[in-house]
Amino acid sequence: MTAQAPTPPATQVLASVRNRIGHLTLNRPEGLNALTLEMVRSLQRQLDAWRHDNQVLAVVLRGEGPKGFCAGGDIRSLYDSYKAGSTLHKVFFEEEYALDLCLHRYPKPLMVLMDGFTLGGGMGLAQACDLRVVTERSRLGMPEVGIGYFPDVGGSYFLSRLPGQLGVYLGVTGNQIQAADALYCGLADWYLPSAALAELDAGLDRVQFGSYPLKDLQGLLAKLGQQRLEEAPLAALRPAIDHYFAQANVPAFIEQLRAVNLGDSHAWALATADLLETRSPLAMAVTLELVRRGRELTLEQCFAQELHVDRQWFEHGDIIEGVRALLIDKDKQPRWKPPTPAAVSDAQVARFFEGL
Repeated sequence: MTAQAPTPPATQVLASVRNRIGHLTLNRPEGLNALTLEMVRSLQRQLDAWRHDNQVLAVVLRGEGPKGFCAGGDIRSLYDSYKAGSTLHKVFFEEEYALDLCLHRYPKPLMVLMDGFTLGGGMGLAQACDLRVVTERSRLGMPEVGIGYFPDVGGSYFLSRLPGQLGVYLGVTGNQIQAADALYCGLADWYLPSAALAELDAGLDRVQFGSYPLKDLQGLLAKLGQQRLEEAPLAALRPAIDHYFAQANVPAFIEQLRAVNLGDSHAWALATADLLETRSPLAMAVTLELVRRGRELTLEQCFAQELHVDRQWFEHGDIIEGVRALLIDKDKQPRWKPPTPAAVSDAQVARFFEGL
């Protein structure tokens, strides 16, 4: 089997208009449609053009290929930029956050097809949309703590607004969820089997728009999909999650997960404690602070908070070591600093928020 050739930068975002709907396709399937700076800029240019185009009434976002909508940012290029003393890793986040904020405030209805992996930067795009569609192939998550980073792209806003402690749980563990949990949490609006996506496309080409394009798109989705699935795993775990992840800090999460047996969640609790002990302690502590602060902040303030932390993170956080261990040397043995959750001080966390 031959390796897939990289997609040329000029075609990494495909744009077309059909039936007064703008279609944007992330076209980098060999990299699970992970975002490059050029892709961010292409999306921004097209959205700016369609914003003032009366012939475009709505926009649909999707990823090329069945494996993912978007697996996040192209983190390897940002690592290389930092190591080379370049500025890409600074410019990328500024422009990515501006794009995400533009989507949140976009004046026309946005639909996103979160088919396959929708992680990190992909969640930043998707959670800004009005109609968020998942399939049985969907895998949603903010996995940043696993590489020594923190949930950004508005994560401190949308995670902090999930019911109970679900946002803290998803942010601090970095766990991925599937369609039923995405609907239960409020991170998705509609479920369609992937086999129905072609039918959805055909429907988009035929929909007759009235005065309220968003309602017209909702009507189409209502014919093909559903807004709730039975047996969301997180629904059963919710009492346990709300107890464990309301504790004061990450060491207390771990202590309670190991010591307190709630219902029949003990095996899950022990596995979760084990998982937390593999993540970047500093990233988890900062994530917890970001999400808890985010509950009281506006969307714009959440983005400002994340950018403020990000500007310090490549120098003082764990991302360079995380990328080294997982993507460069691939030894999967990151040497986190500090090495354990108990070793992270309140002062170390607070430093990232000074001067905000």
